[in-house]
Amino acid sequence: MRKAVYAGSFDPPTNGHVWMIEEGLKLFDDLTIAIGINPGKTYTFSVEERIALLKASLPSNEHLQIADFENRFLVDYAQGIGAQYILRGIRSENDYEYERVMRNINADINSNITTIFLMPPREIAELSSSMVEGLVGPEGWEAHVEEYVPGPVFTALQAKHG
Repeated sequence: MRKAVYAGSFDPPTNGHVWMIEEGLKLFDDLTIAIGINPGKTYTFSVEERIALLKASLPSNEHLQIADFENRFLVDYAQGIGAQYILRGIRSENDYEYERVMRNINADINSNITTIFLMPPREIAELSSSMVEGLVGPEGWEAHVEEYVPGPVFTALQAKHG
C-alpha cells in the first residue's frame, strides 16, 4: 500500500492545495493531509477551523485523512503513520531550492521516506496561502480572492474579515 503525507499550514486552504490533494489521491492508495503547527506563527484560522475548511472543500474519500502535528520532523511524522512518501509542490525556482534542500535533509534523517514533487498547472502555479492572505482586506478584495480558494474557504474569509 502506497501511503503519503502532504503537509503544510493550509492557512487558508487554496485551490492549489486542492489540486495537490486530488493529484495525490490519484498517485497513492492513502493520503494524509498533515497540518503543521508552528507555535511561533500567528494563524488566521485555528487548526480545528483549517481541518473543517479542508473537509468542506474536498469530496469525502475513505483514502484521505486530515490530521495535525507539532514539534516533530515531517519524516518522523510520516514514519509514525506508516507513510512511505512525502508529497510536495514546486511552484517556482525558490520552491525548488527550498524543497531540494529539505528533501536531502529528510533523506538524511530517514532514507526510507521518499519525497515526490508535483508541479501545478500554470493557472495556479503562483498561488499560495500567504498570497491569498496578502490580498484580503483592501476594498474589493473579495472579487480577487474568490477565484483562488474553494467556496467554503471564501465564505470563512468573508466572515473573518467582513
